[in-house]
Amino acid sequence: MSFTIAIIGRPNVGKSTLFNRLVGQKLALVDDQPGVTRDRREGLGRLGDLEFTIIDTAGLDQGARGSLTARMQEQTEAAIAAADALMFVFDARIGLTPTDRSFADFARRANKPVVLIANKSEGKHGEAGAMESYALGLGDPVVISAEHGEGLSDLYDALRDLMPEPVADDDDEVQDAGTFENVEGADGDLSTRAIRVAVLGRPNAGKSTLINHLLGEERLLTSPEAGTTRDSIAVDISWHGREFRVFDTAGLRRRSRIEDKLEKLSVSDALRAVRFAEVVVLMMDSQNRFEEQDLRLADLIEREGRALVIAVNKWDLMDRAPSQIAKLRETADHLLPQVRGAPVVAVSGMMGEGIDRLMKAIEEAHAMWNRRVSTSQLNRWFEQAIAVNPPPAVSGRRLKLNYITQAKSRPPTFVIFCTRADAVPTSYLRYLTNSMREWFKLPGTPIRIMLREKDNPFAHKAKRKS
Repeated sequence: MSFTIAIIGRPNVGKSTLFNRLVGQKLALVDDQPGVTRDRREGLGRLGDLEFTIIDTAGLDQGARGSLTARMQEQTEAAIAAADALMFVFDARIGLTPTDRSFADFARRANKPVVLIANKSEGKHGEAGAMESYALGLGDPVVISAEHGEGLSDLYDALRDLMPEPVADDDDEVQDAGTFENVEGADGDLSTRAIRVAVLGRPNAGKSTLINHLLGEERLLTSPEAGTTRDSIAVDISWHGREFRVFDTAGLRRRSRIEDKLEKLSVSDALRAVRFAEVVVLMMDSQNRFEEQDLRLADLIEREGRALVIAVNKWDLMDRAPSQIAKLRETADHLLPQVRGAPVVAVSGMMGEGIDRLMKAIEEAHAMWNRRVSTSQLNRWFEQAIAVNPPPAVSGRRLKLNYITQAKSRPPTFVIFCTRADAVPTSYLRYLTNSMREWFKLPGTPIRIMLREKDNPFAHKAKRKS
């Protein structure tokens, strides 16, 4: 089992910067303002030949019971309980504050080994602040600069003394819960590999609440206040024997309304989660569904080539007549013709209604996204589609489409060999896409059709003669 270390400390002392340094990627959002991190984030940390699980936490702070600050501290306490050791970080340039002293007592009461870290130790002020830390009674401080990578050799020595032995076993598959891996061309059996799912939507659509219900615990912070989630946090879920890696993302507002720098970082992180997902669940509020921003997000998902599942949340607040679901599907097909047939599932993340249907829809969408069609089947359909609706003549010359083959899946991508590829109208490609979607039962799956011109043998002869 991997050795687990939780990074703790008051807000804005550089915990997330240290986390990013140890995992080797900019996974956690970092900004000058305090309180950026809210949910706890896990990653695979490496330092020399040491390998361990590292947990980034929200800054320890005091808040009224039930407040967002208090629930952030509960997340930190859960990380401390799960950890084998703690990194207590303070800002060496500022020196010790009463809050640092208070939470040093908290760290001692946890009864876990503690590595005291004096971060931001560049210059003389940092050295003076590091000397102050002996008053905490947590041992010698490790003087580092997480931003500049200074002092990591001393940190290595401190961690090596804590860990039972250096962990560098290539057979252990410890995956970073916050890493976006490129899934294109990934090896492995599709029936056993975890499906990567990003949950996307406008603020306060209920994304974190849904994922918490899937997990069976309050793993992610939720609040009636919009914008609670900032980082894209990944959690592993097992549902009826199938593994999923689900990314909770920040709510996405219209670009014109985004002015805050931190919100821009959150949006960028959410979009990155979409690019490295396989299936994207577009979460809508049942009382404000299919608004302009929802349609923009659906179009973004289609352009990124990800399988789409539409989840209409807070369904427990609606008049749930049987005809309502059919109306939802009709509305989706009308407003989103580019993903016609995408599954629409009514759910209640709070009450747990419709969750089985949603997970089944994700599995089916993933299977269609990975679908491969044989060349013989493709060309039987292709011949019939062209016979029913031949390609139009352009500038008085008939276009000739010869044959089609599938180049790849994820999403299904096809190549048509033809003459005058640049003259084929977009409307005709749309006809072929819709016909293919219906013929091969690919509802809602992004379909890519590329055109390639066949070599002209007469052109080669003309070159040889010249």
